[in-house]
Order: sequence, then C-alpha cells, then structure tokens
Amino acid sequence: MAKRPGLFPTFFLSGFECSTFLWKDGKRRNLIAETQHDRYAHEDYRILHDLGIAVAREGIPWPLVDRGAAAYDFALIDPMIEAMNAAKVIPVWDLCHYGYPDGLDPFSEEFIIRFADYCRKSAEYVVPKIRGPHFFTPINEITFFSFCGGEWGWVAPYCKTRDERMRLRLALCRAAIAGVKAIREVEPEARMIHMDPLIQVVAPRDRPDQIAAAEHETCVDTFLAWDILCGKEHPEFGGSPDILDIVGANNYSFGQMEYRESGPHAALPPDDDRIKPLCDLLQSVWERYRRPMIIGETSGMGQGRAAWLRDVMEESLAAVDRGMDLQGICLFPAVDMPDWHTGQWLHNGICDLIDDNCRLTRHPAADYVEELRRWQKELNRVTVLDEDPFSDPVELQDVIEAAGRLKHTPDRNWS
Repeated sequence: MAKRPGLFPTFFLSGFECSTFLWKDGKRRNLIAETQHDRYAHEDYRILHDLGIAVAREGIPWPLVDRGAAAYDFALIDPMIEAMNAAKVIPVWDLCHYGYPDGLDPFSEEFIIRFADYCRKSAEYVVPKIRGPHFFTPINEITFFSFCGGEWGWVAPYCKTRDERMRLRLALCRAAIAGVKAIREVEPEARMIHMDPLIQVVAPRDRPDQIAAAEHETCVDTFLAWDILCGKEHPEFGGSPDILDIVGANNYSFGQMEYRESGPHAALPPDDDRIKPLCDLLQSVWERYRRPMIIGETSGMGQGRAAWLRDVMEESLAAVDRGMDLQGICLFPAVDMPDWHTGQWLHNGICDLIDDNCRLTRHPAADYVEELRRWQKELNRVTVLDEDPFSDPVELQDVIEAAGRLKHTPDRNWS
C-alpha cells in the first residue's frame, strides 16, 4: 500500500500529437494521420508499455467524429482503445485539440451546447471501454488556442486582434466548463487536466516602456484561463477548484520570450540572463491554485532531448522538495511530429519517424530513452509495465525522498 499514492499508475506520462485544426490555408490538418498514429497505434502503445509508461494523452478528433444533428461516429478511435487496452496504458482524452467542426462559430451559444453534448457522448463511449481512473482534457491549451486562432490568424476562426483573442478565450473557457460538467454527468469521478503553457515574457532591454505589457502577459494573461476555470475570474461562468482539478503546465524553451507588439514574441536564447528557472515558474502556479499539477507537455529537440529531460527532472525535483504537489511529467510527444508551418520533422519525440517507402517507422532516440531509464531508477519507478500496472499507483513518497536526497538547486540552464 502506497504511503502517498499518486493519481497515476506511473510518474512518467506521454502522448500523441492529435491536432485537427483548420490551418490558415483553409485546409483541415489531421496530425493523427500525418504521424500515422492511426495506422500504428498498437506499435506506439507497445513502445510506451516497454518504456514503463502507463498513461498517454490521446485525441478524440471532434471535427471528424461529429456528424451534426447530435450524431457521432467514434469508430476512428477504436484502434487506439484496442491498442491501449492491450498495452495496459490508460488515456488522458484530449477532446478539442485546436479543431472544431466545420461551420460552427466558436463565439456562439451553439458552440457551448454542441461541445457539451460531444463531451457527454465521448464519455459515454470511452468510459465503459477503458479501465479507470478516467482523465480528460476538454480543451487543450485555451490560452495558446486563443492566440493562434484569435490574434495571429494561424487557425480557425482566423481572428487577428487582441480583443478577438480575449473573446475567444472567454468562449473556450465557457465551453470547457460546460464540457467538464457534461463528462461528470456520465462519470462523476472523472478527473480533468487543463493544459496551458508556462510563460514568462520580458521587455526588450532597450524598451523600458514595454515592461508593464510584458509583466501583464507573465503575471495576468498566463493565468486567466486557469483563473476562470477555478472560479477566480468570471465566476458567472461556473468555474470552481473542482472544475480546474489538475493543472497541466506545459514547458518548452520557447515559453520564455521577449515582448513584441505584434505577432508571436521572440524566444529567448538559452544563455539569456532573464530566463527564470522552471522550478520558479511552477511555484507561481502552485501558489496561485494549490491544486495537483503535472508537467503536461515537455520535450527538447534533436540531440538536446536527453539534456532537456535532465534539466526538467532536476527542476521538477527541486519543486517537489519545496512542497509542490507534482504528480507526473508528460514526455510529449511519444512519436515525432511535423512543424505546423514548414512540415519538417521536429525530432522532439521519444521516437523519431523515418519514411520507409511511405511507412513512418518508429526509431527510439537512444540517449533520450537512456536518460528516462536513469530517472526511473533514481525515483524507484518501473522501467517496464508489469501485468497489472494499475494495482499500485505511483508512490509519491519515493519521489519526495529522491528530491530530498538529491537536493537540486534551481537554475536558468535549459540549453
């Protein structure tokens, strides 16, 4: 019996890129198909099983399963369900990963009604087919979604002003709250993980006039969606701590940026002295909500993946040693994904994808896997799933004791 049982069967999680947005060229993208996860789900989940990872973020593609008039066809996800059951991996279901059905206005009341119905029907479909506990992310990265669809015009609804970005974020928050309530009508014990990026924005060194705007993005804008979901802001939407539930803080190097008045901000270089340690960013989330947390996505690039994981783990254990309730770290994605803009493979997955006569073969990044194994052993975690990975949840006391033993000091080094 665990002294301090965690929420998940393993401390390390993973997941699969599952965006289904309408891109700025007007064409619908389907990253599940582009990475061939739909074709090789059994192989993908077997990889996670053999790596000792028993939780994975998996998408239900709303635009593809919604047939209109409250009709749905969930057959698309049957291969994933079969594969995860065979590999003894449980999902965190992503229900809206930047994509929504054609012709639906996200600013309308109809959007909220249809999203809630879709969430309810999704839960009715998957809960009986998957061993619990059951985890859902109703709308992925509400803050980032509101930027790329509300201000930058990358994805539908193709808006391009800050006011429209704010309107879209409020609409997405209202829909997410309605979605949580609909899911819990089906499964009252379902847990929610709301993902959004960890952000720090600084003013250019020669623009002190932009300090206030940069600080507003760091200290207010970063948290607004989570604030609404937990009821701190716009309580009329129905948010509460139970709605927010688990905070998924996504951590990438480009989350620390220099302010730009228009368009995306500029990522800080690794040697910039304005970078904040990841541990400090996590502490700002912890102090604000006091909810269980995970790092909902994180990955390095190319040859830097192992070093990135080492830095993330050192910072995360420093956070645990400060008393934060960090329940897990999601190495995302499990298999490589293309850059949305260029189509080039990012080489940020646990496995690279190599085109072999139109078949994308999976090739584990050896140094990344070796670093994962090292930390699994350091934390007394499994390296391969046993016959019943659900029989015992993560023993968080092992993680806490490792954090106390190793005593990592937070630093700015995330190169």
